[in-house]
Amino acid sequence: MISEKDIQQAIENSKAQFLGTLRQIMQIKSTKSEPAKDSPFGLGSKEALVAVEKLGEEYGFESKIVNNAMTYIQWGRQDDYFAVVDHLDVVPAGKDIEAWEYNPWDLSQDGNKLYGRGILDNKGPAIATLWGMKLLKDLGFQPKNTIRLIYGSDEESGSHDVPLYLEQEKPPIFGWTADCKYPVVYGERGIVNYTIHTKFDKEDLVKIKKIIGDMAMDHVPDKITLELNAGLEITAHGKRSPSNAPELGKNAITQLAKKIVGHEVLSGDVLSYFKWIKDSLADKHFGQGLGIEFSDEDSGKLIMTPTSLSKDGNELLLDIAIRYPVSYSEEDVTQGIKKHLPTKSKLTISRSISSVMHNKNSKYIKMLSDVYSACTKLDSTPVTTTGATYARVMPNIIAFGPSFPGQKGIAHKENEWMNIDDLFLNMKIYMMALMKLGNA
Repeated sequence: MISEKDIQQAIENSKAQFLGTLRQIMQIKSTKSEPAKDSPFGLGSKEALVAVEKLGEEYGFESKIVNNAMTYIQWGRQDDYFAVVDHLDVVPAGKDIEAWEYNPWDLSQDGNKLYGRGILDNKGPAIATLWGMKLLKDLGFQPKNTIRLIYGSDEESGSHDVPLYLEQEKPPIFGWTADCKYPVVYGERGIVNYTIHTKFDKEDLVKIKKIIGDMAMDHVPDKITLELNAGLEITAHGKRSPSNAPELGKNAITQLAKKIVGHEVLSGDVLSYFKWIKDSLADKHFGQGLGIEFSDEDSGKLIMTPTSLSKDGNELLLDIAIRYPVSYSEEDVTQGIKKHLPTKSKLTISRSISSVMHNKNSKYIKMLSDVYSACTKLDSTPVTTTGATYARVMPNIIAFGPSFPGQKGIAHKENEWMNIDDLFLNMKIYMMALMKLGNA
């Protein structure tokens, strides 16, 4: 019988070796790029799949790349299996690379923190789980049930890798993705991204040459510059945060609107438009300026943030990202916003992901909750999230870790980090959970 003490000792004895292995995976620039031969999501993403497949073989497990999209590492021979589904692709380091104090494409340690793109989201926890399974094998554990660690290559760009996997493989009985938070996450809110198209008379936008900034749907922009034809520039600075946690940042788009309104550098309908942004969106993260201040008991308040502003001919295009509570529908959100648009505007949907809910009282969720409670002595009551994980697209998967309560807004930013003790605590939790499911 393998005890918790045995597991802790095995982790202690192998920390340096594990960090060396993790560093090799961190150094792979596995951002999405142009498709290539046998690499539907780019060469970097495929390189990461191959590297992990080789690690699985080295550790004595069955390893296979499925449809050039996902790698699995399997322990056991039964057709039905439990799974951990993590991803090896990462978001780009960002256009302002000088904002990084550490090399994003390496594993750096400073004090008790580890730094690098993907250390939290999701390479650190993903490789910790693989290493943990290796340690269980080395300790002599033999699961009665088959366990598969599945590694994806397109989670950050829409999870198009999962359908390719399911074309050739059956889904798991149950499992988790270590790509969210603790305790067990039994539900994920619905996600919808809109573009608000606002038309102007041609002469109204003649002053605006272009709008520049590092803007994407995954984060709150931290810098935006409005270039005017007269050679003038208006730059607004904010603070970057994930788009599902806008309250932790400061949105450069709404900061720009405040500057424009305060100094009246534009006029007429364009000035009114930026006044609408200031009044309806600035610091109103819960949709109260758009008539969509929805909330429910399971998931709390709706989350809203603008993510991009651009000029296209005689239109200004504003993208907004919304995470809505599980008891509301996308149509509820759409109809609410339509009543609060600026004049001459229309609304289009650029991304739509339904919410997902699992039975929080299921026996498998209880198993994971018990493991979390035993390892941390923290409240293990299952929760919901504003995040989006593989749990939305891979059947029978829930989110479980790696962030502990109070840790939020770290991923997708410069100097992405994870506390080294937390990483090894994750490894311990996942080893204990693998033993539970392995003998379920």
